[in-house]
Amino acid sequence: MASTSYCATPSPSLRCSAALFPTLASPPPFLRFAVPPLQTRRVAISPPRIRIPAVASALESLVQESDDEDEEEEEDEAGMFKDDAWAAADERDAVRSPELEVPELEELPEQWRRSRIAWLCKELPAYKHSTFTRILNAQRKWLTQEDATYVAVHCLRIRNNDAAFRVFSWMERQHWYRFNFALATRVADFLGREGKVEKCREMLEAMVKQGRVPAESTFHILTVAYLSAPRGRCLEHACTIYNQMIQMGGYKPRLSLHNSLFRALVSKTGGTAKHNLKQAEFVYHNIVTTNLEVHKEVYAGLIWLHSYQDVIDRDRIAALRKEMKQAGFDETIDVLVSVMRAFSKEGRVQETEVTWREILQRGSELPAQAYVCRMEAYARSGEPMKSLDIYREMKRQSIPPNVATYHKIIEIMANAQEVDVAEQLMDEFAESHMKHLMPAFLSLMYMYLDLDMHEKLELTFSKCLARCRPNRLLYTIYLESLVRVGNVEKAEEVFDEMHKKGTIGTNAKSCNIMLRGYISAEDYKKAEKVYDMMCKKKYDVKEDSLEKLETGLRLGKKVAVKPKPVSMKLDQEQREILIGLLLGGTRIESHAQRGVHIVHFKFQEDSDAHSVLRVHIHERFFEWLTSASRSFDDESKIPYEFSTIPHLHFGFFADQFFLKGQPVLPRLVHRWLSPRVLAYWFMFGGFKLPSGDIVLKVSGGNSEGVERIVTSLHAQSLPSKVKAKGQFFWIGFQGTNADSFLKAIEPFVLDGFLGLKTQESGSTGSGGDQDTDSDDDIHRYGTGE
Repeated sequence: MASTSYCATPSPSLRCSAALFPTLASPPPFLRFAVPPLQTRRVAISPPRIRIPAVASALESLVQESDDEDEEEEEDEAGMFKDDAWAAADERDAVRSPELEVPELEELPEQWRRSRIAWLCKELPAYKHSTFTRILNAQRKWLTQEDATYVAVHCLRIRNNDAAFRVFSWMERQHWYRFNFALATRVADFLGREGKVEKCREMLEAMVKQGRVPAESTFHILTVAYLSAPRGRCLEHACTIYNQMIQMGGYKPRLSLHNSLFRALVSKTGGTAKHNLKQAEFVYHNIVTTNLEVHKEVYAGLIWLHSYQDVIDRDRIAALRKEMKQAGFDETIDVLVSVMRAFSKEGRVQETEVTWREILQRGSELPAQAYVCRMEAYARSGEPMKSLDIYREMKRQSIPPNVATYHKIIEIMANAQEVDVAEQLMDEFAESHMKHLMPAFLSLMYMYLDLDMHEKLELTFSKCLARCRPNRLLYTIYLESLVRVGNVEKAEEVFDEMHKKGTIGTNAKSCNIMLRGYISAEDYKKAEKVYDMMCKKKYDVKEDSLEKLETGLRLGKKVAVKPKPVSMKLDQEQREILIGLLLGGTRIESHAQRGVHIVHFKFQEDSDAHSVLRVHIHERFFEWLTSASRSFDDESKIPYEFSTIPHLHFGFFADQFFLKGQPVLPRLVHRWLSPRVLAYWFMFGGFKLPSGDIVLKVSGGNSEGVERIVTSLHAQSLPSKVKAKGQFFWIGFQGTNADSFLKAIEPFVLDGFLGLKTQESGSTGSGGDQDTDSDDDIHRYGTGE
């Protein structure tokens, strides 16, 4: 039986023969000997002891398939539950892969074949990409599927999983290839354990295309790998694989996998995690229907998620509390606070106070969130001053107010139009040196707007600009105030500033306000320009403004206003933005209708920089988006992934940047590298290293195309270096060249963008579920390896 050693070379009996060969693309020929038929045996491959980065102890136990020992690690994680013992693996053995049967090298029929395979096993792992494939191509005349399978298994045994994946991919392109389910499963499992989620997912999809249901181990390991990758949409992908494991495979996941996924679903803040309720309920349903133990944290997590919903399902919360008590679990303080939150959202003061008294009876430390729930309950029932009394009681109890407390009490006092109290609380909040002042500033400005206190509103606007990063809503409130007092000239300046600032932008609401301002000032010429812009962007125009504009133009002996036909055409700015995004990894797909294409914009959820860029792109391409993507007035609700309508204008970019669905570099790309293109390429698919160097990821690059880009950049006095790392090319600007690059793109980079937390862990572009090997490539680029 083949050895399970961790050595990087084949068995000692083969080392002498292999050492005789020079490092060539093909070994020298050998004499062929007749031997008896080959007997197939099983080769055991022990699982790797490779720890996936940033994985919790609960997930660590799922990844390792130890035959001899179990290792436990403790790691603190931010989330609702800090005690992760409930999510640990249960007593059952780890999920195992199907047996993979390959012959031992000593039993191969010919000496020359054994020697050549030994040479491949020794040489291939040292090469990557083109050289790797070239060596395999040179062996096509003699290499069979059984031989290639042995090489792939050897690569797995020495823990070079990428090499095994490349061998398997090469095998699939050969005319003699027959799908080997056991080999595909083993390669996928090893890739998943190493955190190579994209390649593991590719192997899983290859099995499905062959009409096979992937093994339980593959579903299990890939789900764990996604849960271990703290980037982008990995949690969404983990849920997809988990659901397929149950619905496609009919498998019954282990309790530890249920618990690990559930923990991830409730690990974010309430406002973000509330969208995970449906999936969390599905996990709970599977635990119950498979007769597994439901931990108290699962009950608590479900009640917590329900308490953050916009519409409270009281019956479901009551049922969960009843099931929790029947299971013998006492309601913790966290559960009671969740129940208070649910009651307070409906203004149910009596039920909220009953739950509050239960918390008092526990005799434990009183949570600040419980006071916030009481404040909200009384405010919704029409008793805002009672909420203020609760806030003061909280301070008398020496419980320091947190950010949520200040936000809630200032909002309540502003809605009650208690000006002096709200201002006093705002000053107290500002002096506390806490962050996230923006919601409180907005509450004050809404109060001033309702009370026509425009001077104080303007002063608050200035204070907010000095303390917070401005957003569109802040500018919109100020714009409304200026129009109401008739200061149209100042309003015009603010509107132009919004339009020019990429991080702010305009929308239908701000355009309607400005249109109303021009009409009230009887400046119908400028009003008509705003109306034309709104027609181009497909913004809805308010009927009363449209009627007044038509009346004003008629009095000025102009043709009556009619809805202008929209000529869909990308302007110069949109074309350059799109080129920059395509270079960074944005995708274009063909539509069912021949000749039309759809642009898919996808941004990283864990990147502050991408969050700002998402709002900007949504505003700049608003008229091209689908009706569903245009229905978001609040910029915070704009999704991180949205698409355009299918249109002929995107056909040119699809033909240039994609070939048979795969990204490529256009032949004329070197002519399109304007400063704006480079700026959006950097903002979407680039990042700044701690050393100050700038790195751009080339999506779909090849050596010739990248060389044309580098030559074009050099002609613009922007010298750069290129490195082929992983599956991408990286273009880097170092030292003074990085400063020159930033200076060239500065006019087109969004305000404050460079100060934002850019693509975390190197996950640049739109590939939120990239492999961890791309992260390694980024770090190696920075160290110059």
